[in-house]
Amino acid sequence: MSTTGAVAQLIEELARLPGVGKKSAERIAYHLLRVPAEEALRLAEAIRQVKTNVRHCRVCYNLAEEDLCEICRDPTRDQSVLCVVEQPRDLMALEKTGCYRGLYHVLLGRIAPLEGVQPEDLTLKDLQRRVAEGGFREVLLATNPTTEGDGTALYISNLLQDYTVRVTRLARGITSGSVLEFANRDVLSEAIRLRQEFQPGVAPAKET
Repeated sequence: MSTTGAVAQLIEELARLPGVGKKSAERIAYHLLRVPAEEALRLAEAIRQVKTNVRHCRVCYNLAEEDLCEICRDPTRDQSVLCVVEQPRDLMALEKTGCYRGLYHVLLGRIAPLEGVQPEDLTLKDLQRRVAEGGFREVLLATNPTTEGDGTALYISNLLQDYTVRVTRLARGITSGSVLEFANRDVLSEAIRLRQEFQPGVAPAKET
């Protein structure tokens, strides 16, 4: 069945979304055509609001609608522990466990030379500055347990070796090669609780 120019353009744009193929894009497009205009326009307005109002927190680079994110503004958080994650979605996954109450630093990626991502492309300078300013007793490296995530953790541990701060890594209840965003809540909770001193070149042992 042929489509009008507007519908074809909508399908094309939807198909650009991660995990959305041409068939899924078509189903979404025709769903939007079937629902009341108010419902479809609410989605459009939500997208507009996100692109207009959401930015990165000036301190930790989490998503925020103000200068500081909710976590950085929360005085009840443990100000002495800093958890380093790759993306805001990883932060959200750890927050859902309810067992980490420290602060965060979002790298906005991971070192991946084959993809053209170098250390200077991440927020590493700001991470180093935050640690240099003092106040942290522990930096928890919660990069994903992938080759790139482990390499990024190693780079950070070397970056922080001259500071008097304990550097730890999530325990390997998380399967190597997995992504925090999709990890089971209980597995993440255990990984936080059983975190270990970070030893470059040595994979954290699994709990037996």
